[in-house]
Amino acid sequence: MAGALEGKVAIVTGGADGIGRGVVERFRADGAQILLADFDVEGGRKAAEETGAHFVACDVMQKDQVEAMVAEAIARFGTVDILINNAWGGTQLGRIENKSDAAIQHGLTMALMAAKWAMQAVFPVMKAKRWGRIVSIASLNGVNAHIGSAEYNVGKEALRAFTRTAAREWAGHGITCNIVCPASISAAYRKFRDMNPETAAIMAAQNPMGRMGDPVEDIAPVIAFLSSEDSRYLTGNTLFLDGGSHINGVAWAPELPEDA
Repeated sequence: MAGALEGKVAIVTGGADGIGRGVVERFRADGAQILLADFDVEGGRKAAEETGAHFVACDVMQKDQVEAMVAEAIARFGTVDILINNAWGGTQLGRIENKSDAAIQHGLTMALMAAKWAMQAVFPVMKAKRWGRIVSIASLNGVNAHIGSAEYNVGKEALRAFTRTAAREWAGHGITCNIVCPASISAAYRKFRDMNPETAAIMAAQNPMGRMGDPVEDIAPVIAFLSSEDSRYLTGNTLFLDGGSHINGVAWAPELPEDA
């Protein structure tokens, strides 16, 4: 029996670890061909070898590299059907009064501009075939304005607004654009948990399901649905894929020194 994504070609940014790696594994199981893009060359190559994806080294902060990533997918596979905007890195917890311009710009470039460049590059191909699926990974951090991560919050909310606008403008071309706000054991979460174990434990305990989501078992299946033909009438939505933690909120109050 063919998988739900049989014959589709997907680009997954930040595919070496966490949610991105979970998506790559699920998409491959569902029959898709994958271009796995990541800044981490060693980790990306290893993930590609283990999943059967095609790896491309890509720093999404660089427009030329993002455009080259899309060009490589088209050259290798002949098309692009699915784009997963997932790459992120570099948040440093700290107070707004101490955030530098560079930190905020980092958030906007990595989340918003990287997705903009990729979406503009895949648009002509998707428009021509009148079929495309774009899923952007945003965050409850931005929706709920969690403290200490202003650059992350700003970048992810900008990404969410941009994706919703694309959904409105591109719906007539058969291209759907949706957003997922996950609560998942991602690479960023593992780093936060290591630095703030008590806060991480409280967050997990206050989640209605009592845990953070598994990238492969909990997060990737929903992204696979959003990337399939079955989701053809769903666009411009934000799905809180978080075990219900958005309903009443969970604690997010890491200790921030005055000079942080």
